[in-house]
Amino acid sequence: MVDRLANSEANTRRISIVENCFGAAGQPLTIPGRVLIGEGVLTKLCRKKPKARQFFLFNDILVYGNIVIQKKKYNKQHIIPLENVTIDSIQDEGDLRNGWLIKTPTKSFAVYAATATEKSEWMNHINKCVSDLLSKSGKTPSNEHAAVWVPDSEATVCMRCQKAKFTPVNRRHHCRKCGFVVCGPCSEKRFLLPSQSSKPVRICDFCYDLLSTGEMTACQSTRSDSYSQSPKSSLNDVSDDEDDEDSSD
Repeated sequence: MVDRLANSEANTRRISIVENCFGAAGQPLTIPGRVLIGEGVLTKLCRKKPKARQFFLFNDILVYGNIVIQKKKYNKQHIIPLENVTIDSIQDEGDLRNGWLIKTPTKSFAVYAATATEKSEWMNHINKCVSDLLSKSGKTPSNEHAAVWVPDSEATVCMRCQKAKFTPVNRRHHCRKCGFVVCGPCSEKRFLLPSQSSKPVRICDFCYDLLSTGEMTACQSTRSDSYSQSPKSSLNDVSDDEDDEDSSD
């Protein structure tokens, strides 16, 4: 079905509409063979609070952005190659229901659908697109993904020293390796994580020691399964702690 739609006028028209909704600031989306599979609004867990985002699933990429005017205008376009994506279901917890993780080497985050049926459809379509891409390319699924970021609200004190209390003056920071919320003194060091940035990024002292001695696997294990252990935890793709709430998505 995807191959049949690839060069159809209807598909080209639909992709063109998506491009226009993002305006001049968005990246071009129309390329030969690309098919728009589906679209919809999902709730994305961000650093400060859950936010509605418009998502578009293509046969090779996942695109999302902020909703300015529903069905008419979106901004802050994000494009994620599906070849690098793995997804995991999240157990329902309180008001957070029908969710799953979207994990890639560069960024990872949690999203929630309005219904269980919608969640199932999204996950099935994403998995099918990823499987088809990997089958065609002969590549293996990615086994590396960016760290889970503990949301600000889940940490009143530094998660490493367990002493420093966070205040408007003593700000929260996130370790790019383990995702813990840490104080400034516990995260003064930086380390190059090529999958996330071309320059050294902030990491906590604990991860720095492990990375410096080559024990990267041990460092990763500190947070690899943390979402299932703490359902309230969220993922975030913030590029810098200094980003404000609007740009921290």
